[in-house]
Parts: sequence; C-alpha cells; structure tokens
Amino acid sequence: MTAEEVDAAHRAIRTMRLPILDVPTRRFRPDPAGPSVDMRATMRAALRHGGDIIPLQSRSRRRRRPPLVILCDISGSMDRYARMLIHFMHAVTNDRDRVHTLLFGTHLTNVTRYLRQKDIDVALEKVSSAVSDWSGGTRIGACLHDFNRHWSRRVLGQGAIVLFISDGLDRDAGDGVAREMRRLQGSCRRLIWLNPLLRYDQFEPKSLGVKALLPFVDDFRPVHNLNSLSELAEALNRTGPRYSAEMAHWRGRAA
Repeated sequence: MTAEEVDAAHRAIRTMRLPILDVPTRRFRPDPAGPSVDMRATMRAALRHGGDIIPLQSRSRRRRRPPLVILCDISGSMDRYARMLIHFMHAVTNDRDRVHTLLFGTHLTNVTRYLRQKDIDVALEKVSSAVSDWSGGTRIGACLHDFNRHWSRRVLGQGAIVLFISDGLDRDAGDGVAREMRRLQGSCRRLIWLNPLLRYDQFEPKSLGVKALLPFVDDFRPVHNLNSLSELAEALNRTGPRYSAEMAHWRGRAA
C-alpha cells in the first residue's frame, strides 16, 4: 500500500462500527407491557391506594450490549496486519463501552486504557511504549494461560464476545494451546478467530498451532482487508447454533 492508500484505510477504519445485538441481563426494569409481574412494585402501589386497589406492576429484563474482548497477535508474522488493526481497535473502543484489548507475542499486554485516548496518535504512542515484544515471537499457549489466570474473570462476564486475531503460527508448536482455548471458549458467549491467512484459497490448517486452536472457536474468518472487517458485524450478530456448518467443515479438516 502507498502512503495515500494507508491514510485512506485509516480514515475508513475510523468510521467502522460493530452493532452487536443487546443481550438480556439479570436485572429488571419497569415495563407496562412486561411479561412478568413485579411483586415488590405491586405491593408498593397497593399501599399507596390504601389496599383497596391492587394495580399489577409489570417488568422486563434489562438489555445491554455484551463486553467485547480483543486478543491480538503482534508477532513478526502478524506485524503488517496488527499495526492497521490497532486503528480498528481504537475506533471500536471509542464507539462503545466495555471493550477490552490485550496484545500478545511472547507475553500478554493489556492496552485497553491507552486505546481509550480520543486522539489516535496519542493512543498509538502509548501502546508502543507499553508493548515490549512487538514483531517478535509468538507463545500462544503461554499468553492464553496468562489471560485465563489473570484476566478472564474480570472481563468475560455477562456473555462476553471474544475476537482472537492471529495467524496461528506458534513458536511453542501448539504446546498448551488446546487446554487454554477450551477454558477460554467455556468462559465466553462466542469465540471468533480472525486469521489473515484465510485470504489464500489454498490455506490448509496444517500447523500445530492452527490444529490446536480450531476445535475451540465458534467462527473462523479472514481479516486481511477492509471488506473482511466490515463483514465482521454479520458474524457478531449471528443467532442460532454456536458454530456454523462451515466451522464444522474447518474442524474436520484440522482433525
């Protein structure tokens, strides 16, 4: 890409939105057309009328957009994509609440607070200062273990959606990846793997890291251009079975 094309891509990314569907929470709100009776509110209303009239009060569940957790690979093989995707993460973080972003290579770095900076240049500078393993190796299993141990309970509540962005190439040859991915998938509502290598029609899940990851993801999508990012909303809003027939096909090829 030329400098002009990169600038155009940055501008396009800044306008992107992820309209994730709201999900029901455990809390309720007053609703005249609600499906259930609010007994506490009904008793209060009856006391206000002296007990002669008992006006039934209804309620419905509150709905809220689920947390979005982004785990992005910044190793050497992902460098050309990760730098552009930081702009995407910044746009999403400043468009919605409860977005948590962690970058990983040889270790895990939480950059959520830096991406909340409104100015993208300030955000990028702070991220660069915080990350010490940019464009290095990849230890997927160790980084997932770190996330599951120290971060999952903090950020994966209330039906969180996880975007796992990586090419699946692992320096440790997939050591510990399956165990940690199983735990991660069990802690979130959806686990979506975005892999830039899917831009190749001849892509095959042959590496040990890819084989260890695939059985535990609910969707497997490319992330190599602006169109693939724009189509991500469709995957995030998909209802029905946790994973599609296409995902079952990929799992079979990795077996």
